[in-house]
Amino acid sequence: MRKSLTGVLSLAVLIGTVGATGASAGAATAAEPAATRSSGTAVGGEASTEDIKDRILAIPGMSLIEEKPYAGYRYFVLNYTQPVDHRRPSKGTFQQRLTLLHKDVSRPTVFFTSGYNVSTNPSRSEPTQIVDGNQVSLEYRFFTPSRPAPADWSKLDIWQAASDQHRVFTALKKIYDRKWLATGGSKGGMTATYFERFYPKDMDGVVAYVAPNDVNDKEDSAYDRFFRTVGTEECRDKLAGVQREALIRRAPLQKKYKEQAAANGWTFNTVGSLDRAYEATVMDYVWAFWQYSLVADCVDIPADAKKATDDDIWNSVDAISGFSAYVDQGLERYTPYYYQAGTQLGSPDIKQPWLGKLSRYGYQPPRTFVPRSIPMTFDRGAMRDIDRWVKRNARRMMYVNGENDPWSAEPFRLGRGARDSAVYTVPGGNHGAKVSGLPEAQRAKATADILRWAGVAPAAVEDDPAKAKPLAKFDTRLDQRNGEVERHEATLRP
Repeated sequence: MRKSLTGVLSLAVLIGTVGATGASAGAATAAEPAATRSSGTAVGGEASTEDIKDRILAIPGMSLIEEKPYAGYRYFVLNYTQPVDHRRPSKGTFQQRLTLLHKDVSRPTVFFTSGYNVSTNPSRSEPTQIVDGNQVSLEYRFFTPSRPAPADWSKLDIWQAASDQHRVFTALKKIYDRKWLATGGSKGGMTATYFERFYPKDMDGVVAYVAPNDVNDKEDSAYDRFFRTVGTEECRDKLAGVQREALIRRAPLQKKYKEQAAANGWTFNTVGSLDRAYEATVMDYVWAFWQYSLVADCVDIPADAKKATDDDIWNSVDAISGFSAYVDQGLERYTPYYYQAGTQLGSPDIKQPWLGKLSRYGYQPPRTFVPRSIPMTFDRGAMRDIDRWVKRNARRMMYVNGENDPWSAEPFRLGRGARDSAVYTVPGGNHGAKVSGLPEAQRAKATADILRWAGVAPAAVEDDPAKAKPLAKFDTRLDQRNGEVERHEATLRP
């Protein structure tokens, strides 16, 4: 991280000009690409005259952290200098981390965002495998190390983050000049949607996975309806039984929690007490199961919670929710998410009537999980604006949801103004739902659309979308299968 840059480089060169209205974030001016396409391999039958790394590092503000080898690709971990405030770029900069999985400049590029930290190990999103392309992955602002110092939290909002993406895209488009698609799962799918809303001319298509759309933060009955019918009655009853017992046995299990906290150095300053952290973890239990698991996994839940031992109850809750989720050390990494949930994104508040009066705090709001030194004010119009825009303006946008994923209970919906767009639901899918999990006809149609948007649909697919398949073979190291979902320390997060 860096504070404001001064000295040799002028901000006009480093950051560009940004309109005060925020309608367009200025882009760094990259060096003009060489006449011969540079891929690090032979292109068009001729050898590259300039290494791709040199072209990337010629972009003003771009610097190399490391290059990692991977067969068939070049993989770079990079830093890019961004303005803290895209409306006032002279007010300071920070280093934003990104990665680049380089295939060839003659291939399309997928812009991936998780909405959180960026992984520095090579991986491919599903659209990248489908189009056999390059992938740019961007760390979300304020997730360390991509955090301004000092941190002005008022500059963490969806427009500023979209403007980060716009500048990265504008800089790299000079090298990767074929079609671009935006994608991401969960908060990453939300991020891809917001990017499209604020910069609709940048991308040639959007593929958003399991992206929640909390239009009215005060109205969460859709989640309550979801939990009344999800999965099977037997599975719901087993989960409810364990959750109830965890609250009934609060005293002995909190003794174990206190011992674990002492052994691991856990503290509870942000939430305020061990009791609040304990209950928050237990309250997530049912949600977390359906987010990460499948109906088949219900076999691992204690069948008769009342007869289960304390260790059985503890182990089940810990395995699914994670008792490290709401300690200070577990929360710190996710402070930017909880800040956004409490200022723009919204957050679920479910009833869980099977708990009766066992809960002392109910579903605790995002404010509970953000240090009090950081001020928060909720913007009720932010998600309404996004929802209205998607319904009226969606062009080449695809949403893929999971039938049994709680976050899909409040999905994005398309309106009359949408064109060449679709919403799909993976039967029995969780928070790892992908195009590959759709029924055959839908899978082929979605794959064909992605190929077409990226400009790489084979002629046979153009004639018959039912023939569409990913252009790159599945790689067990690079790719995740349908249903796989990354687990996090905190569970009630998209």
